Amino acid sequence: MLRLHPRPDLYRPPARPPQPAPCCRQLSVSPPRPTSLTAFLAQAVRRRDPPRRLSSVGRAVRGELQLGRASDGEDSLDEALARTRQLVECAMFAAVAGLAYFLSNSLAIENYFSCFFPLPIVISSLRWGLEAGRKTVVATVLLLFTLSGPVKASTYLLMHGVVGLAMGTVWRLETNWIVSIILCSITRALGACGYVLLSSFLIRENILALITVNIHASLTYILAAAGVNTIPSMDAIYVLFGTLLLLNCGFFVFLLHIMYTVLLTKLGIKPSLRPPRWLDKAI
Repeated sequence: MLRLHPRPDLYRPPARPPQPAPCCRQLSVSPPRPTSLTAFLAQAVRRRDPPRRLSSVGRAVRGELQLGRASDGEDSLDEALARTRQLVECAMFAAVAGLAYFLSNSLAIENYFSCFFPLPIVISSLRWGLEAGRKTVVATVLLLFTLSGPVKASTYLLMHGVVGLAMGTVWRLETNWIVSIILCSITRALGACGYVLLSSFLIRENILALITVNIHASLTYILAAAGVNTIPSMDAIYVLFGTLLLLNCGFFVFLLHIMYTVLLTKLGIKPSLRPPRWLDKAI
């Protein structure tokens, strides 16, 4: 029986396709890793249920967009409500301060209620910050300017507005009790000097010179009655006037600190100051 043997020169086996290297094979076979939650959900759905992958991915994308829009909407709504509350409270505090000063001045009882005029500015600064305190001062001055004219508005600003703004600022910044009293006393003294200069300009009379002359005459009379033949100089009179003004403002601001600390603590608004131990025990 005859058998045919293939000739090596005529028959060649089919060539195999080149095999990639192991690292290349792993890179080509392994799918890319998902970089987000949407890509991860799409890949999982594609593996498990190919016919429904498009709808599932669409629902996932819509869910993420709805969550993002809901969170942005809540943040913007909270911010808008906070700003609205701030404006409303500033307007209410300004109205209370302006009407209290207007009625007290009209009924000639300003000296009895002057300690309460800076209180709305202090509360506004403690609740909403320094910007709210400035808004309250400006709104109060504009209200008094409309009701009583520029003189009363300037008087309130110099005698009470700057004191309340300074006190609310130092309390908001959690300044020490002694530093707060010193700064507020200086502010009150400068406001009083500004009020005297404004009054001098309006009545065309140097009120500061009249005050120093009266102090000089009184001090000379006291020294003569005591048997001291000395006439004080005007520089000494100015120093004495400034010292007495700072002492007066210091006692007034000290009483304001005690009164406002007790009142705000009772109202539930804890001041940011560190009062003395005896006041903490009393409260």
